[in-house]
Amino acid sequence: METRISLRFLLLFLSIALVLLFTWVHLPYAPPNTTELLDCTTNSPWCTSKNRFQSKLTNLLKKPPKPTRHHNHASDTPHHPLDPLTIQEVIEVRSILSSHALFKSSAYALHSIDLEEPEKPLVLKWKKGDPLFPRKASVVARVDGKSHVLTIDLSTRQVTVQETGSHTGYPTMTMEDMTAATLAPLANAEFNRTIIQRGIDLKDLACLPISSGWYGKSEENRRLIKIQCYSMKDTANFYMRPIEGLTVLLDLDTKQVLEIFDKGKSIPIPKAANTDYRYSAQEFHQVMNKLNPISIEQPKGPSFTIEDEHLVKWANWEFHVKPDARAGVIISRAKFQDPDTGELRNVMYKGFTSELFVPYMDPTDDWYFKTYMDAGEYGFGLQAMPLDPLNDCPRNAYYMDGVFVAADGTPYVRSNMICVFESYAGDIGWRHSESPITELEIREARPKVTLVVRMVASVANYDYIVDWEFQTDGLIRAKVGLSGILMVKGTTYDNINQIPKEENLYGTLLSENVIGVIHDHYIAFYLDMDVDGSDNSFVKVDIKKEQTSPDESPRKSYLKAIRNVAKTEKDAQIKLKLYEPSEFHVINPSKKTRVGNPVGYKVVPGGTAASLLDLEDPPQKRGAFTNNQIWVTPYNRSEQWAGGLFVYQSHGEDTLATWSDRDRPIENKDIVLWYTLGFHHIPCQEDFPVMPTVSSSFDLKPVNFFESNPILRIPPNVEKDLPVCEAAASV
Repeated sequence: METRISLRFLLLFLSIALVLLFTWVHLPYAPPNTTELLDCTTNSPWCTSKNRFQSKLTNLLKKPPKPTRHHNHASDTPHHPLDPLTIQEVIEVRSILSSHALFKSSAYALHSIDLEEPEKPLVLKWKKGDPLFPRKASVVARVDGKSHVLTIDLSTRQVTVQETGSHTGYPTMTMEDMTAATLAPLANAEFNRTIIQRGIDLKDLACLPISSGWYGKSEENRRLIKIQCYSMKDTANFYMRPIEGLTVLLDLDTKQVLEIFDKGKSIPIPKAANTDYRYSAQEFHQVMNKLNPISIEQPKGPSFTIEDEHLVKWANWEFHVKPDARAGVIISRAKFQDPDTGELRNVMYKGFTSELFVPYMDPTDDWYFKTYMDAGEYGFGLQAMPLDPLNDCPRNAYYMDGVFVAADGTPYVRSNMICVFESYAGDIGWRHSESPITELEIREARPKVTLVVRMVASVANYDYIVDWEFQTDGLIRAKVGLSGILMVKGTTYDNINQIPKEENLYGTLLSENVIGVIHDHYIAFYLDMDVDGSDNSFVKVDIKKEQTSPDESPRKSYLKAIRNVAKTEKDAQIKLKLYEPSEFHVINPSKKTRVGNPVGYKVVPGGTAASLLDLEDPPQKRGAFTNNQIWVTPYNRSEQWAGGLFVYQSHGEDTLATWSDRDRPIENKDIVLWYTLGFHHIPCQEDFPVMPTVSSSFDLKPVNFFESNPILRIPPNVEKDLPVCEAAASV
């Protein structure tokens, strides 16, 4: 009997080894014709997510929507200094690297190929019609186990290796890293044995690559990753069926299994019943009144235009949009046309999601390391899936594709990655009605129509909906919605009555054998504000209570605004305090309004959260940008990623907090504002088996930027301009 079992495992091992070999040879390297473009809707292995699963599940899932517009990216040409690299430029970069000495005889992986943007002063002077500056590419590569950053001049084919300092950490994982990591445990007989012993068929296995963070010297000098698995039997929602207590430690470079931790054999896999999230799988015997379809119609078409694929013009706004593998979406050169003078005035040079930090609050062996930094470890843009027309974005949305690269430098297309659309939810931009006592019969109102640039990153179980929303009054709102599915923990308990009082679940019992673990989300935004020019100052406007003297007024107190201009970076390290309120302005001290106020914008926080972790906790050191909600640093093109350039397994010595502690001068300088949006999440049963979207935001709002409110020039709606839609006859 033992001989027969051994033979079975040997055959299984050999079969999986052959599958791995075939996968490694064929996936995902270039087709013979490198100009052939790979579209994610038809070549999914090139576009793999952190959510990795076996082929059986692809039959359960709805096929991605077809692109809503057909665009031949092979013929793309840049028109703006900030336009992303084209397909042909990426192919040229790949060709240049293949003949470089560093890559000729060594194994390598290209972790990113992006546009190296021209120097900011050059971009500010550039006007449409001017010749483009020499196009350059920035490449992050791993060669023989070492990380390199290179600059490639496409016009001269010159390759320059950049100095990156002695910082710890590794580049963002490639898609090939993630794919191979989830397959590697299947080549290990011990792993397969424990899966089968738990009664799980290998064909029902779904595994995730989990970044391991950094917890000491034992984890140095090799790239490590941890693999945890789920059962997808009878449900698409395998996240609700964790194989608890089983963790595989893997060398990410060699794909060697270093250790298998298996402590959860007594913990049952939660049942699949009522977990499937697909609409087609729902049972409709429950009482649920259906909604009639709703759509916003624009008989004259959208009010925005997009020139040369990336330059957006709407109302008085003009800005540049591009996809990015790490940041997701980048907004650049945001300008507003002054309604009085017609001048296009600078507001923001560049804004994007710089880093995310998602620590789970379970210190046990199989959970303590789950402290994700999704942009720097996985690539926020790489995890952006095609948007679903009519559901992710409305009917008249315009879609943009992303062009990214595989580890060998072959370009591929991420279809429908970004959408741009006008939004109207019945909100009011401004209104006023006169009271009858004035004898003035006046009712004035303006609809609140906004322009939204949207991207959704599906980072394994979580979906992050990132909106940049532009308003006609000059306001910019950055909003993040959290949706998707919880990452849950298996347990032996199926009712809270069974749980001993002294036991800490580190979360909430959501269903039988399912715990939703408490966790946080932090999203750091990079905001290079250029309010009417690059030299700006940060002003903290404290709102203080003042006492009146006994004979001064019947009032005993009032509020006073006290303005403090930040001289250095430490003056601008801000923790938000409800009972010590302030406003936070970015002003141009050399530009004044008609009555003498400096022009400016202010950041207006919405609902947010602050990290409560110990400052010496290893994850908090790496996510130290959450120590404050607001930071201001002098512009430095090498300081864009709040967690550092190389985040994976970093120690936290190259973060926004480190840069800011240099305490450099920031008054009347080219400055960058950083804002971190936060969420505490204590799961509840309404988060099972899927989570409703929870959103928060912050605003960049004009403060003395205009001579008066520009919304007055926005016309109200009138009946003759709107379509007349009749409801279908009732059946």
